[in-house]
Amino acid sequence: ETPTTDSRKELPWISVTDIISTVEFNCSGELLATGDKGGRVVIFQREQESKNRLLSRGEYNVYSTFQSHEPEFDYLKSLEIEEKINKIRWLPQQNAAHFLLSANDKTIKLWKISERDKRAEGYNLKDEDGRLRDQFRITTLRVPVLMPMDLMVEASPRRIFANAHTYHINSISVNSDYETYLSADDLRINLWHLEITDRSFNIVDIKPANMEELTEVITAAECHPHQCNVFVYSSSKGTIRLCDTRAAALCDRHSKFFEEPEDPSSRSFFSEIISSISDVKFSHSGRYMMTRDYLSVKVWDLNMENRPVETYQVHEYLRSKLCSLYENDCIFDKFECCWNGSDSAIMTGSYNNFFRMFDRNTRRDITLEASRENSKPRAMLKPRKVCTGGKRKKDEISVDSLDFNKKILHTAWHPKENVIAVAATNNLYIFQDKIN
Repeated sequence: ETPTTDSRKELPWISVTDIISTVEFNCSGELLATGDKGGRVVIFQREQESKNRLLSRGEYNVYSTFQSHEPEFDYLKSLEIEEKINKIRWLPQQNAAHFLLSANDKTIKLWKISERDKRAEGYNLKDEDGRLRDQFRITTLRVPVLMPMDLMVEASPRRIFANAHTYHINSISVNSDYETYLSADDLRINLWHLEITDRSFNIVDIKPANMEELTEVITAAECHPHQCNVFVYSSSKGTIRLCDTRAAALCDRHSKFFEEPEDPSSRSFFSEIISSISDVKFSHSGRYMMTRDYLSVKVWDLNMENRPVETYQVHEYLRSKLCSLYENDCIFDKFECCWNGSDSAIMTGSYNNFFRMFDRNTRRDITLEASRENSKPRAMLKPRKVCTGGKRKKDEISVDSLDFNKKILHTAWHPKENVIAVAATNNLYIFQDKIN
């Protein structure tokens, strides 16, 4: 892997509002959107390849920046609503403009990103600077003409989907019919039509009549990539439910239930916490889905519910450190995972700015680090190894010296190429595979 672009400049101190909270490529991979805790969306565009720079495939540069959400206050509940962007999802491009959905804890917005490189000049009633002309001095009729101007990228909110979630939104997912999308919070999943903002259809509700009987919450939800009637949602108990809206409009009863039986010999105080699923993603083919829990990534075949077909250990060396990770709250970190474009490899994050990649065909895995010190542009990334005890080799890092404040929660993989985006606190790293 070779780093190509490091788009966010590191500050001597890190402002909380600059921490990246979501990363998402669009369907072509030409645009990459990040959301942060300050409610901003920054879109990067891939530079068109130039013929005189054969070594360079397009780098990503800032294309548009806009404030998506503002902090709000719920006066009925005396509750502050953060502006932090929880999720961004692109809609498939259907014309010259791009559309994306962005969500904070309570509200989802549909944004239109469009370009303008011409402006109309020669109005009858206005001067060129926009002031109204004296009507009595207008003696001739002018036909306005379109003149070229500097390219301007505009982000405009087209729809606001609000007031449908009592709890914090953790997922949004665009359906394959491109007309509807899901939004999920801790206890409910709603189905929206992209054209209708004032109502949504509640398709899953796991809220018990008595909240003291609550045993699990919804942690993530996603629509199937090809079948618009199928979606899955994961829970804090480590289970995944697949629902089919053709069987019933209300999907409180699932069609399939995926759970791996627990090994009683490895049970501990932390078993329930670390089995909670933080992310679920369908493969592009729609045959498999991947789930991320605290220590591992699992790949499930949709036709086999009793156990995953593949399990990859992300940072098994942390099993002995669960006590201190519980005390510093890191055990509740929500790591995401992603597939490459051909479903042959998967990626997820870890601590110390490490991220892990697993090749499903060869079963080889690699640990890489996203840091400014060791990733100069065009430099090769060296594989990292963590030493768990005994004698430490020269290139290894001891498990005791890992920095748990540096964590890679959000990653994205280009849908067609080996280009990845990795968010490390307030920095975005973009890496691409070796150019021969």
